[in-house]
Amino acid sequence: MRDLAWRDVKYLTGVGPARAALLEKEMQIRTLEDLLYFFPYKYVDRSRLFRISDMDGTMPYIQIKGHIISFEEVGGGAGKRLVAHFTDDTGIVDLVWFQGAKFILDRYRPGVEYIMFGKPGVYGGRISVAHPDLDSPDKIDVSAMGLQPQYNTTDRMKRAGLNSRAIQKLMQNLMSLLTEPLPETLPQWLVSQERLMSLDEALRRIHFPGTNDDMRRARYRLKFEELFYVQLNIVRYTIDRQKRFRGFVFDKVGDCFNTFYKEHLPFSLTEAQKRVVREIRADVRSGHQMNRLLQGDVGSGKTMVALMGMLIAIDNGYQACIMAPTEILAEQHYANIVNYLDGMGVRTELLTGNVKGKRRQAVLEGLQSGDVRILVSTHAVLEDNVNFRNPGFVVIDEQHRFGVAQRARLWAKSLQPPHILVMTATPIPRTLAMTLYGDLDVSVIDELPPGRKPVRTEHFYDTRHSDLYAFIDMQLKAGHQAYIVYPLIVENEKMDLKNLEEGYATVCERFPQYRVSKVHGKMRPADKDAEMMRFKRGETQIMVATTVIEVGVDVPNASVMVIENAERFGLSQLHQLRGRVGRGADQSYCILVTGFKLSEDTRRRMGIMVETCDGFEIAEADLKLRGPGDLEGTQQSGVAFDLKLASLARDGELIGKARETARLVVEKDPSLSLPENIIMARRLAALKKTSYDWSSIS
Repeated sequence: MRDLAWRDVKYLTGVGPARAALLEKEMQIRTLEDLLYFFPYKYVDRSRLFRISDMDGTMPYIQIKGHIISFEEVGGGAGKRLVAHFTDDTGIVDLVWFQGAKFILDRYRPGVEYIMFGKPGVYGGRISVAHPDLDSPDKIDVSAMGLQPQYNTTDRMKRAGLNSRAIQKLMQNLMSLLTEPLPETLPQWLVSQERLMSLDEALRRIHFPGTNDDMRRARYRLKFEELFYVQLNIVRYTIDRQKRFRGFVFDKVGDCFNTFYKEHLPFSLTEAQKRVVREIRADVRSGHQMNRLLQGDVGSGKTMVALMGMLIAIDNGYQACIMAPTEILAEQHYANIVNYLDGMGVRTELLTGNVKGKRRQAVLEGLQSGDVRILVSTHAVLEDNVNFRNPGFVVIDEQHRFGVAQRARLWAKSLQPPHILVMTATPIPRTLAMTLYGDLDVSVIDELPPGRKPVRTEHFYDTRHSDLYAFIDMQLKAGHQAYIVYPLIVENEKMDLKNLEEGYATVCERFPQYRVSKVHGKMRPADKDAEMMRFKRGETQIMVATTVIEVGVDVPNASVMVIENAERFGLSQLHQLRGRVGRGADQSYCILVTGFKLSEDTRRRMGIMVETCDGFEIAEADLKLRGPGDLEGTQQSGVAFDLKLASLARDGELIGKARETARLVVEKDPSLSLPENIIMARRLAALKKTSYDWSSIS
């Protein structure tokens, strides 16, 4: 059975054309190999029998031997259901079916002994089990059943009879075809070194483990393999990129850098900033192209570090560019850089969609001649008619908002790739960074500049709006400004959320003595930018907005961030919004407003936000609560994860081990051409879904 990847699943006993079409549509299962790699999401111990007298509504799954006393049909219309009263002589439990009543009545009889298996719940004060499994004691040996796999299925699959138990039966049919051991996908030396199960045993045990230990060892083997091949891809591309792309050598720190550092630096650098500057300095004089990710919370001083890197490039005769995702952010960077470099004679220009006519032509000519030393731009820099004389250092701000193809176009403007510094204010957990940005060196600014105070965060229930407005009023009277953020623009009755329009009207009515701005994503960009600039200049005192302000202007005077319906936001987004305040020397506040009825996860999120301002701690918690998902714009960056078992949230230690093993393999055998490593080269070729061109991601 070495052709599993090519055998259509419809030919497996129990499938057929109709079920095959459903499996492909719902679970992307097309072949026998796809089915084999469709793993259980959990296991249930079927070796124990319970008594009804021991049951309560909180037990995960139970198994009882007893008989049906009687059936009755209850309710009508969409709520009609079949109920069987089931007993084991210690009590009675209701078995409930919302569909398939005719099948149940034809198949099962009162007074006949069955083993009932299902998940108990409480309805109307009575314990019930919805859609249980019923088996004759003659057909199953409870003591031998042990751990039973449970498979994810959809409602459409269940309606077609493809529930978890049916999938389990298909797996049994598949296993009966596997009369020979499955070919190994890892070299024998690695299997022995890591004391792994063979692939054949792991795939059999993952579906039908005899014991908990079997299940754990099978999962470990399969997790290690998928993480190892992801990391092997990353490490190979990283080393290949370093060999193919030599970096410009910036071998001196000259007048621009030294003059700025001694005479223009507006504040003392933190130790974290100094450390990152040293890391950049080492990169740019190494002869290798720098490809560095700079992480740091909003306000931690990333732009200052980036500017110092650009000045090193200028001292060595090269041009530098910083690319921002929005015009307003580009304009903010431009204003700050011009202010920092005032009097130094370093020509700095802005290029956005708003820069037109003679001014635009002057910028383009200055870039080509080399007179423009620093360019601040948006996507406009990617246009074909924008050409540099000698670009040597490129900074990409909020990099997850730019796609791979866009960044590659920027790279292509030079015969030799410039040094790349990508920045993000969204802290990325170590395990996610190790995979998503595995070919980048990572720098972290984990200190706030001197004088900055951590934002104080509080959780208010929405019954306390009068207290909240009184607090905002106090802050406004002290000369500060406030943000009030809503999750929606138009009311959605199903979600029962406050909407921005209603909130704007309420705020205007409550604060008639103050001017209020309103910003949301459906406004024209020019109108949105105009409102943001009014708020920045202090012409309006309150900004009512949606999350479009998540990446926005720097307003040091804003001291209050109110987030309505905070339960609707993820931790990382809450942290990003909180980062809009606390940018001045005064104490700032973030108020999370929610309803009283909250899930346990939501209460945890609110608690984490109140307890810490540490972005990395929050990012780790967010990863554990939500999974990797789209935490760092993976959709836009062109990278996807196809991890079936491993978790970036829970398997950090295993990711580290897989990466270190991959690094040692590639250092010894970069082309994977040694006889003992040929199997890895073949496996990588087969795993097209994880064969990303990591070298183009910068």
